[in-house]
Amino acid sequence: MNTKKLFTGLLIAGAVVAGGYALSGKAGRISESIGIENPQPLIQTAYSGPASAQPTDFEKAAGNAVPSVVHIRTVVKYKQSAQADQFEGMDDDIFRHFFGEGGPRRQFNRPDQKASGSGVIISPDGFIVTNNHVVDGASEITVTLNDRKNYKAEVVGTDPNTDLALIKIDAKNLPAIPVGNSDDVRLGQWVLAVGYPLNLDVTVTQGIISAKSRSIGINRQGSAPVEAFLQTDAAVNPGSSGGALVNTNGELIGINSAIASPTGAYAGYAYSIPSNLMKKVVNDIKQFGSVQRGYLGISMAPDNLDDAQKKELGVTGSNAEGVIVMGTDPSGAAAAAGVKKGDLITAVNGSAVHSGSELSEQIARLKPGDKVAISLLRNGSESKVEATLKGKLGNMTAGNNASVSALGADFASLSRQDAARMGIAGGVQVQSITDGGLLDEQTNMKEGFVITRVGGITVRTVEELKAALARQSGNFQIEGMYPGSGKTYYYGINDY
Repeated sequence: MNTKKLFTGLLIAGAVVAGGYALSGKAGRISESIGIENPQPLIQTAYSGPASAQPTDFEKAAGNAVPSVVHIRTVVKYKQSAQADQFEGMDDDIFRHFFGEGGPRRQFNRPDQKASGSGVIISPDGFIVTNNHVVDGASEITVTLNDRKNYKAEVVGTDPNTDLALIKIDAKNLPAIPVGNSDDVRLGQWVLAVGYPLNLDVTVTQGIISAKSRSIGINRQGSAPVEAFLQTDAAVNPGSSGGALVNTNGELIGINSAIASPTGAYAGYAYSIPSNLMKKVVNDIKQFGSVQRGYLGISMAPDNLDDAQKKELGVTGSNAEGVIVMGTDPSGAAAAAGVKKGDLITAVNGSAVHSGSELSEQIARLKPGDKVAISLLRNGSESKVEATLKGKLGNMTAGNNASVSALGADFASLSRQDAARMGIAGGVQVQSITDGGLLDEQTNMKEGFVITRVGGITVRTVEELKAALARQSGNFQIEGMYPGSGKTYYYGINDY
């Protein structure tokens, strides 16, 4: 069946928009199940009793999960637009004679776009995880708790590649949800979906896990999307994006993200981001300000190749299961470890992989510098190699100008007058951000941001910025503020 046709109706389950549905859409320590400082063992999600004893009463699970799921409302401001002269380019002046001059371009404002989604409290001190498409571009974020209290939220960090975002509200003693181990989720297992669909109050639906590591090609937000969804038939509708998928113990095993539908509403399947992948993304954002992504440096063959196609690639053995390597990046981690075109990757760090989405998820949980044990099948013989994951961009030129260029932005030294108004000694203002640079791909920094420190080094001019960047390697933070905000913001840069 043609994959494109099969998923024509796939829609992000995200934000409800006024007047219709938009189906797209730091202080404190994260709780023990998510935190970095004191990591705890993941909770097993498997049932302890036999199949006949599995629970059918979802009251306890719903009672545990509902207080931790929040309603998120956003406002996206539109920029002022100019209306063109309707007679521009016409040679015949008769139109102007009868209808008058089009006159100068008129300025008008389009109304703000209001939308809503869901989120899940993951720490008592106000950290909430949701989908990137729920908060992307939002100028204002309001969080409503289950007890009807409202809070303004700030974005801590986002990861378009996994469609996840971490936001923060100023609150204490919140009901954080326990996080389960999504690796232990089983096909046929009962689950509940909890969220705020269609701008309704909190809603709980039930279903089963019908597939794992499902890739549906819906994430077009990031440069290297990772899709390994849990698929469920629990009813999920627009507005449920960012909500919780929980097991019958009320433990979080996924973040609801998308639905498969020909109509825009629930029509059979919903897709959730596994909690183990979510945990890695959240920890990176909390610690570094952005996600550290390790890359293996391979291109993968489609999962549905027949035996003849596999043979053409040099893969022998009709019963072989795994991921076929179509090619390797000469400067990548896989090539350095000896992986070749035609190899069949059967396991990563001892965990079997049967599809490209499974392999992508396993690698996405790791960071640059991590060592990966790869099990291979080559010409019918098994072997194992060890690869050290690299950053996608690899090593960068050490020159000062090259370092600044890699950030992908135009900078200007802050004037003394502007610095005085902001109450700082000096800084470097980001005048524009270009697509594809480090600031664009790894942070949610906005134009106008004033950089005051890079990797702990104070910068007051563009020259000082260049010198500070030249001294960086690996991961570092950019510190600064926005004019008029009075707050300090931190952005993480990885694999520099």
